Parts: sequence; C-alpha cells; structure tokens
Amino acid sequence: MNTYDFKTSEPKWKKYWDESGLHKVDLSKDPHLYCLVMFCYPSADKLHMGHWFNFAPIDTWARFKRMQGYTIFQPMGFDAFGLPAENYAIKTGVHPADSTEDNIRAIRKQIKEIGGMYDWNYEVITCRPEYYTWTQYLFLQLYKKGLVYKKNAPVNFCPQCNTVLANEQVVSGTCERCDTTVTKKNLSQWFFKITAYAEELLAELPKLNWPEKTKAMQENWIGKSIGTELAFSLENGGKLEVFTTRIDTIFGTTFMVLAPEHDLVSTLTTQEQKKAVDNYIEQTKKFTDIERTSTVREKTGVFTGSYAINPFTQKKIPIWIADYVLVSYGHGAIMAVPAHDERDYEFAQKYALEIIEVIAGTKNVREKIFSNYGTLINSKKFTGLTSEEAIKKFNDELHKQKIGKAKIQYKLRDWLISRQRYWGTPIPIIHCSACGEVPVPESELPILLPYNVKFEPTGESPLAKCNEFIHATCPQCGKKAKRDADTMDTFVCSSWYFLRYLTPRDDTKPFDKELVKRYVPVDQYVGGAEHAVLHLLYARFFTKALRDVGLLDRDEPF
Repeated sequence: MNTYDFKTSEPKWKKYWDESGLHKVDLSKDPHLYCLVMFCYPSADKLHMGHWFNFAPIDTWARFKRMQGYTIFQPMGFDAFGLPAENYAIKTGVHPADSTEDNIRAIRKQIKEIGGMYDWNYEVITCRPEYYTWTQYLFLQLYKKGLVYKKNAPVNFCPQCNTVLANEQVVSGTCERCDTTVTKKNLSQWFFKITAYAEELLAELPKLNWPEKTKAMQENWIGKSIGTELAFSLENGGKLEVFTTRIDTIFGTTFMVLAPEHDLVSTLTTQEQKKAVDNYIEQTKKFTDIERTSTVREKTGVFTGSYAINPFTQKKIPIWIADYVLVSYGHGAIMAVPAHDERDYEFAQKYALEIIEVIAGTKNVREKIFSNYGTLINSKKFTGLTSEEAIKKFNDELHKQKIGKAKIQYKLRDWLISRQRYWGTPIPIIHCSACGEVPVPESELPILLPYNVKFEPTGESPLAKCNEFIHATCPQCGKKAKRDADTMDTFVCSSWYFLRYLTPRDDTKPFDKELVKRYVPVDQYVGGAEHAVLHLLYARFFTKALRDVGLLDRDEPF
C-alpha cells in the first residue's frame, strides 16, 4: 500500500511556496476580491481542529476565485489582547507580552505548515504598538465627535479574588477561578455611543447579503420598540417615568415595578420596608441579566411601601421592585398589567395583586392571559376602541396633559468598553484635578503599556499601581495628573482590523482611505456564529462612526 511521505513532500513544497512568492498579492491589480477569515486569538500555544475548520473553506474558495483570474487579498493576523493571557500571568507569573508572543510564533508556524494562501506581509498583531497606537487614535476621533463618554455603571466583582470580572468570567453567578458568588459593584466606566446609530444599524440590515439568521439576531439585539413614554405621579410628590409598547392597557395597570438598581428605589422605600428591600437588592446581585429575565425563572420581588397614581383611573397603585425588570432597558421601570402580560401575571399571582382585564380577545385554551391586540373593555370612554385606535387616542391625551408622548426605543445599550485589566489597549485620557477629563494629544501617541507591572488581583487595574504609567502631566495646564487606568474591551481592536490589514506598516495613519475604498466592504467574511451580534455589530458601528468623522467613505464593513 502506498503512503504519503509528508516528511519529505511537505518541506519541499513549502520551500517552493515561500521562494516562488505564489501567495503574494499586488493590491493594484483588478479584478480583486477581499477574502477574510476572523483572525486567531493566541490564548493557547497551538491551533486546534476548529481553527482549520474555519480557515479551510474560505481558503479553498479563495484559490478557486484566483484560478478564475481574481487578485485575492487574504491576510492573517492575531487578536492578541485579552483576559486569558492576564489570568495565565496571575496563575504562573509568565508575563502576558511573553506568553502571547510565544503563542503567536507557534501558531504562525502551524498556519504556514498547513499551507494557507496568506500573504504574511500584511499581518497585524493587535497587542503591538504599531497597531494599538491607531486604536487609541480612533478612540480620540470618536471622543471628539461626542461618541465616547464616561458614567457610573455596575460591573461584576469577585470578593474572594478581589477583582472585576468580565461577563465571560462569570459562570452560573460564580467566579470561574474560585467559584465564589459574584456581586455587582458600581464603577465609573467608558462607553461608546452605539445607540446613536441604532436606527441606521437596523435599517441597513435588509441590504446586506448575509445569512438571514445572522441578520435576525442583530435585529433582535437592536430591538426596536414603538411605544409611549409617560410619567406616573407619586403619592408623596415627584414623577416615575416608564416606557410601554401597550399604552392601550393602561386601565389595567394595577402596580408598578422598578429594577433593583433604579435611582428612585432608596427614595421610595419606606422605613418599614427598608430591611426587606436591602436584603432583596443584595440577592439580585448574584444573578446575570440573562438569568434575571429568563421566562422560566420564578418571579420574585418586594414592596417598597410607596404608591403611584394611575393617570387615567386616579387609583393608588403599589410600587414594587423585582429583578425581572432591568435598569438598562427603558427607564428601568414598568407599568404592570397582569391581565395582559405573562411576567406581570405570574408576579401578581404570587403576591396576590389585583388583575383587571381591559382588552377583549380570544384566548388559547392553555393561556391565562390575552397579550395580543383586541378591543378595549373596562376603559371608560376608550371602551370599544381597537387597540390600534386606542394607542393613538391615549398618546394624544397624554400629549395634551404634558405627561407623555409617542416614542421609539431600542433594547440596544451603549457599548461599555472599560476593562479594569492590564492586557489591553490603554485609554488615552488624562484626569486632571483642575481641567477634568483631558484627551492625550495625538502627537503623544501611543500611550504604551508598561512591562513592569504586578498581577496581584486587588480590585483595580494593575496599571493603577504602576507609577511609571499612572503619573502624568496635564496637557492643558501642566499640573500633575493621572492617566486613566482602564484598558479597552478587545472587541475595540477587532472592530477595525480589516481596515488596517491593507497598510499594516503605515506609521502615519490608521489606514489608507483610497485603498479601503477599493477593497471594503470585504467580499467574503467567515467566522463563528457566536460573533453574529457583538463583533459584527461593533464593526458595523465603527465603520459608520469613522465615516462620520471623515476617515471612511463606506457605510458597511462586510
């Protein structure tokens, strides 16, 4: 039986491949195609079968198109920042810069041995200054455009490891490292204003030649809702704002529910209810947003002791807090209509709250509520109207009373990019006691990651304790100041890498605008379905934002 002598054959043809330059590309030639696979994350020192399962199909397609006469641009690089390298440093003492570079060398060698048609002259490595200089530069352009801001936000915190955790490090409410129950902690965080592009991100989806499943996932994630914003008066003074898509059910509103993190919780909680409310808030810190909003999870809550006034019935209705309401959606408060909403019904049943039917319709034999549009009942002068008719009339009435209006809202939240970690792109902002937030001048980029840091988990970024990094001079007033100790989410690095591939050694600008105009959108992009929402959505946002700051002439990346 004949066998393939790969030990002889492979080195021979690899040598020919390297010397002949068959895999090299001339970007000036037409017709051309940009073929891209999602780049490697060197968290381990070797490829696994899943990598080539991803790489092989597009490499095969690229070779086929090349044989048809196309100039094929097919680069490869490394998404090299991130948590695993830093966790490895905490565990073993091996510096992330060293372990990452070692892994890159090993993986690059494997990819070359596999024989992919990659032109390595166009390689990008996101943890090197020649790349993250421009990640910082792009951050500053978005900052100047008003698309970057800082505010307090809850983060995951492990009290045993004494460190902030990314969502990926929380498994069933516990720390992946030590199994300690994770809590929430409020910290000042940086955000990209992706919500400013919510409508465009949604409206452009039908034009994309993408799998329908991928587009549906993005549509659901953006989550456009057409509804009503209104304010309920509080019994003891003040207002409570809510957003609802079903203002036609307002006569059936029998209680209000706030997210445990809502700003008004402490104000509305009476002295008699304080202990119960405080205990409940502590309990909710153990659960992720996904767990809290699960349809199969039992609904829990606690009464604040306060009441709101239904603006149409003038009845007092109790205000509860419950973790099935999230502070990140709407106003973090809902008008609960248990006769026509499944979650509200379950909650009302558990706590013996009033249920008033206000929409007539045919229920499924197994349903206890009617949640569709129908005809209004028990709604005074609005009785007999269809839901569609009633929504318009209710909105007109609220507008006249100046307590509400029709509004479009999105589930999409602004992108939290802060990481209290070391191994990432430093945020180019200086904090001055006199001048406040000051962007680092572009001429002073890059803000380099220092090598000499301690990886002891103390609850703050290792950069905060590194004197050579943290101490700076204010660019505006010259006084002593401090650098921002946070680093950026690694998704920031991967949101624009497809632009840098075309000119990876250019030290004068992040990318060549004219070359990008020729090659972007990427013609064929292949990667895991798990990136359908986050990475693809972030790359779309970045493309649109960079267009609006004048760096791009493109609306879509892929």
